Amino acid sequence: MAERKHITRGLRFTLTAVYTLVFTLLLVGVSLLFRQNLATSLDSGAHDDLDQNWAIVKAYLRIVSDSGQNNFHPVWNVDFHDPDESSAVAGAQKVYLIADAQGHVMDGSSNYQSLGMDKPAQIRRVLQSPGAIWTETTDGRNVPYLIRASYVYGEEDASKKFYVAIGTSLADSRRILNRFTLQGVILLPLVILTGIVIGWIFAGRALTPVLEIAQTAQRISGSNLSLRIPVRGAGDELDRLIETFNQMIERIEINFNQVRQFSTDVSHELRTPITVVRGQLEVALFTATTVEQYRDAIVNSLSDIERLSQIVRALLLLSQAETGQVILQKQRLDLVDVVENIVEQFQIPAEGGELTLRLIAGVSHCEGDFDRVQIERMLSNLLSNAIKFTPPGGEIRVVLDRRDHEATIRVEDTGEGIPDEHLPHIFDRFYRVRGAGEQASPEKGLGLGLSFVAWIVRAHGGTVEVQSEPGKGTVFSLTLPLSSPGGGVREETNLAPGELMKPV
Repeated sequence: MAERKHITRGLRFTLTAVYTLVFTLLLVGVSLLFRQNLATSLDSGAHDDLDQNWAIVKAYLRIVSDSGQNNFHPVWNVDFHDPDESSAVAGAQKVYLIADAQGHVMDGSSNYQSLGMDKPAQIRRVLQSPGAIWTETTDGRNVPYLIRASYVYGEEDASKKFYVAIGTSLADSRRILNRFTLQGVILLPLVILTGIVIGWIFAGRALTPVLEIAQTAQRISGSNLSLRIPVRGAGDELDRLIETFNQMIERIEINFNQVRQFSTDVSHELRTPITVVRGQLEVALFTATTVEQYRDAIVNSLSDIERLSQIVRALLLLSQAETGQVILQKQRLDLVDVVENIVEQFQIPAEGGELTLRLIAGVSHCEGDFDRVQIERMLSNLLSNAIKFTPPGGEIRVVLDRRDHEATIRVEDTGEGIPDEHLPHIFDRFYRVRGAGEQASPEKGLGLGLSFVAWIVRAHGGTVEVQSEPGKGTVFSLTLPLSSPGGGVREETNLAPGELMKPV
């Protein structure tokens, strides 16, 4: 019972039922239409036969009187030596009746008499009618006949009308129509049953890709998100469904990897600060004897906790950015003014590191659609890294230029440089270039700054490249389109603008 309910609720059953219903309605409608056309054609043929017989009656029938007396009787002017003429008149005389205006029968065939004699009232109605009157009747054996009733004028007295009715049997027509109806009644269920079977088979074939999608979806888990359904190449709706499903799985895989990456990053980066804080507090708990010792332990712990807060805020912001929760708030900006402002802000840190920081602008104006906060954050991260890794006496240059509909920014330094084996990974989260035996330190940053740079450039529809040579310096080349590739939609975050500006 449950299996039957499952089948009747399935899409295959629904498609087959709808197909069968439409097919049945069309088939019954066409059959009824053919039957009606056949009946009309047979009826029209019977009318045509009677019209031809009426023409024969008018041509050969004469109503005459004997020696001018009022004693009229019918005469058929037929040449019986002419087979065609005699055959035509004999056909017209198979079913006929001739009567006067009072209803007295003057002549008729036995076949017509079996239909029952026409009443005087009916005869008078025909004689008063301007045209022929058609009726259908049956004989004693229930055989249907079509009757054409009209009148002819007397030969000597044209004012006298005489009732003439001719008929033809409809038995053959009814037999043909009944045979067609019977065949339709017998064949229709067989054809409908065949249609159901064919519809069920083709519905199953049509739904095979859908079942494959369902089976694939059941097999997908966190360990095999790379699973995809092959496209059939038909270019139909099912192929578009498969492509949409594959794109959805791809987006899920990206989001899943981002969540997994976030979890990995958090567990990796928070483990050491938490361990340090715990160790400091445990040492203070067991060894500290003075207020100053407890204070030092608390200050050191607060410093590490602040570092934890920075890591969490940076991770949350980067995850929000990469998952589309932080959308650019674009506005029309002059990139020259923005870059000049950031370079001026970093003059003091550069002078503190005994570095020369210069801006080289190849254009006086470079207007485009940009998010000011994110552009300033991008430049701040690049200049912060350049200042950190450039020894005293070095130089940092920010080169701004315009090429067609793009703005180009280069941040060049004469610092330590990056070895070739590190270049493919410098935009990865928490990736920090260390020398031999060098340990990570808070002063060197969290390793998220260049990840933000890469996201900000991609979000603006641009590209970022890096060239570096150990001992000679590093060049970051950014290309940003001046026209906006998409509308600027405001999206609030949980971080204040000052935190967005803080280099990481």
